[in-house]
Amino acid sequence: MDVEDVASIAANLEGVRRTSVKGRAVWRFHGRLVARQLDARHIVIRAELDVRGALVDRHPQTFSVPTRFARHMMVVADLAGDAGAIEDAIEAAWALQRRGD
Repeated sequence: MDVEDVASIAANLEGVRRTSVKGRAVWRFHGRLVARQLDARHIVIRAELDVRGALVDRHPQTFSVPTRFARHMMVVADLAGDAGAIEDAIEAAWALQRRGD
């Protein structure tokens, strides 16, 4: 999986728009973060804390929570990891942000 695969997934989610900040892709639902690119191999995805914990437990080669994100509802995905799990996490982030509407 690469950033363009993430873009394809996000493009299929109603109301999600892609922008760019400092040359890196960002996907938002009505202004609320769904995911953003950290570098060529990693994205950060919005995730409820219990969901984040489950992702890290079930897919430790794919998801992590670096110290800088420990206090935030975010999980980092390695795009070389489990593509299905990353897609599920992005869809869960979109669903979370839709609840705010």
